[in-house]
Amino acid sequence: MTDYVSDYRDKGYAIARNIFSLEEIARIGAAMDEVYAEGVAHGRSFRHGNLFYNVQPGPDGRPHVPMAQWPSYHNAVLNETRLDLRWVEILEPLIGDNLKQIINQLHWKLPNSRGDFAWHQDSRFRRPETAYRNLGDSYVQTGIAIDPHNPMTGGMRFIPGSHARGPVDLDTSTEVLGNAPQDAALEAAGISPGDQVDLILEPGDVALWNPYLVHASGTNRSDHLRRLYINGYVRAEDCDRGEWAFRDGEPVPLGPEPALVHYEQLFEDGEPHYV
Repeated sequence: MTDYVSDYRDKGYAIARNIFSLEEIARIGAAMDEVYAEGVAHGRSFRHGNLFYNVQPGPDGRPHVPMAQWPSYHNAVLNETRLDLRWVEILEPLIGDNLKQIINQLHWKLPNSRGDFAWHQDSRFRRPETAYRNLGDSYVQTGIAIDPHNPMTGGMRFIPGSHARGPVDLDTSTEVLGNAPQDAALEAAGISPGDQVDLILEPGDVALWNPYLVHASGTNRSDHLRRLYINGYVRAEDCDRGEWAFRDGEPVPLGPEPALVHYEQLFEDGEPHYV
């Protein structure tokens, strides 16, 4: 790996190359395909506790699943991947080895179709604020490239160094998912659109980014599906929410009951239901 630690601290993001082998990526990709098929079979958005399938009409009108949250509750391969000891090796220099997990998320972009994410900071979604302390120094978002990740496939775009500004006054009047990134949104926040850079990953590479990094993604203009597996880890002492992932560097299996993460009605309405 390159000196990703200094890159992460200076730019707000870093890339660790060839972390997962192509054989491992094929196995993870097959697990993602299983989850995608489950979401399509539901036909509309479905929730069971923290597990959530975001199901939307695709370009042809048939169900498409742009995102699923916490599939690791029932998919052994994805659960095994989020608890891989390589995460401790990568994250320990940044946030230690006692880690909870806030994000366990799959993303799919269909070929030649939109799946855009408007300019945003992930800090926008770390709510309530009181549950997260020292957010910029205690939380790292990670993404495993399952397919080539670049401008052609609708890959992410970053604003290097934007994490150092803390919360940025970006337009939050619309949903992030499904809205194209607009230069005007950056300009209104005092950011030059010319500063953006494309994230280039090959299958098996891992990207790391800060919760205050301004980023977005565009349309997949390629002829193949683009998949990304995202896991967000946080220093346990600085967060009141999330599932434990590692204690003293050792994996912590999921318990019999889910932990409170984002879904506020988890304990009142955690049974399977369509939304």
